[in-house]
Amino acid sequence: MFQPEKIIIADDHPLFRHALLETLKTKFTQTQWLEAQNVEELENQIKTSPEADLLLLDLHIPGAHGFTNLINIRSHFSQIPVVIISAHEDDETMAKAIEYGASGFIPKSTPVETICQAIVDVLAGNVWMPEHFKAPEPMANQDIAQRIASLTNQQYKILMMFAQGMLNKQIAYDLNVSEATIKAHATAIFKKLNVRNRTQAVIAMNALELDNQFEQS
Repeated sequence: MFQPEKIIIADDHPLFRHALLETLKTKFTQTQWLEAQNVEELENQIKTSPEADLLLLDLHIPGAHGFTNLINIRSHFSQIPVVIISAHEDDETMAKAIEYGASGFIPKSTPVETICQAIVDVLAGNVWMPEHFKAPEPMANQDIAQRIASLTNQQYKILMMFAQGMLNKQIAYDLNVSEATIKAHATAIFKKLNVRNRTQAVIAMNALELDNQFEQS
């Protein structure tokens, strides 16, 4: 079996992450595993290990805001293939993940042997989907996905802060910049997203949230 050098796993559920890691370590014995429990930790892992062979990503890690995290990663770190590991198993969610740049989608109910095979397939350059997947009709929201992908890392971070309801003054303090700088970034964000204000920006971003009928996992 091909042995990747480094894989990042981003999941905020310690029990699942630990169980998955311990199992995968027996299959990929020469691989270094890096962990992240939220978007901030994931960003740090990617920045310090941009040569990672693969990212296993849970769509619901804190700070992800639906598919926006996946879109941002694929926009700025396109060299790292991403496989979604999620409790969501509906065709629409899986199709959206692939549409937004994932190289595979593994439901958390997937047997370990199949997960290992999925990882091998993706590392070989293939797209892996579960056997029961059936592609739905073409999806909307691709335009907003492309617009979010056009944001710089700093602009994306500020958009996420808008979504948290933070004021410009608070954002400026957290990022150690002036309030005028935040306003300038906001103007650029609104232009790229084709909206007039932060409320419209957040509403546009919410189009990429996961279906609320599913429990977070």
